[in-house]
Amino acid sequence: MIKKSHLPKKGRIKPKVFVVMPAYNAEKTLEKTYRDITPGIVNKIILVDDGSHDKTVAKARKLGIEAFVHPQNRGYGGNQKTCYTLALSQGADIIVMIHPDYQYDSSLTGELVRPILDGRFDIMLGSRIRNREESLKGGMPAYKYFANRFLTIVENIVLDQNLSEYHTGFRAFNKEVLKKLPFHKFSDDFVFDQHILFSAAKEGFKTGEIAVPVRYFPEASSINFRRSLKYGIEILIGLFLFLLSRLRIYNSPIFSKK
Repeated sequence: MIKKSHLPKKGRIKPKVFVVMPAYNAEKTLEKTYRDITPGIVNKIILVDDGSHDKTVAKARKLGIEAFVHPQNRGYGGNQKTCYTLALSQGADIIVMIHPDYQYDSSLTGELVRPILDGRFDIMLGSRIRNREESLKGGMPAYKYFANRFLTIVENIVLDQNLSEYHTGFRAFNKEVLKKLPFHKFSDDFVFDQHILFSAAKEGFKTGEIAVPVRYFPEASSINFRRSLKYGIEILIGLFLFLLSRLRIYNSPIFSKK
């Protein structure tokens, strides 16, 4: 776990909190996501557009959000790689990833970063799985809920954790986590989210969570059944690689040092 001393000391230099938004066709939901972020919590917002076909970039710049554009689609993981690289290069101390599709309650950004500021956790996740009734009433498809629960149970066992959800797109990192993990070697696809948590567990970083509302609606991004199945299989492969690394049989690039 990263010690509190790795963050700027209170009373001298206030830690810089950056929000990064990996965006793809988020024109309709970006402003609502942006407006819900509590004023005074965040120093800068960076949006990386992954080849959208709508006016996401124009909307971001109209709102005063710093926007970068991939000339072609690099995938969800590839988008995050750019997000984190930009935030680190600009001096962020804590980096919060929020999907700009309004699926997550960005008004809880302050609650998400507080345990990192206090030195209690290195990574914080916004969990949508407080109980089954809330998740399903929030619009989460039943097959996704049960797949989420199954994969989370397996991940907890393999990684020796006790989290309620690993599959959230609302998460915060101490900068030292991203500086140490070889995230540029992770997948460019959706399983990037899991690779970063697997690698963090391997390095001994401490992950916590808060409960957040569940929001599924037509404008919110969501992968289909086929891609969900691929995502689940890739998670199980990643966990197998984690075990091989722990047993010193084979060290995958996702667990290698930078």
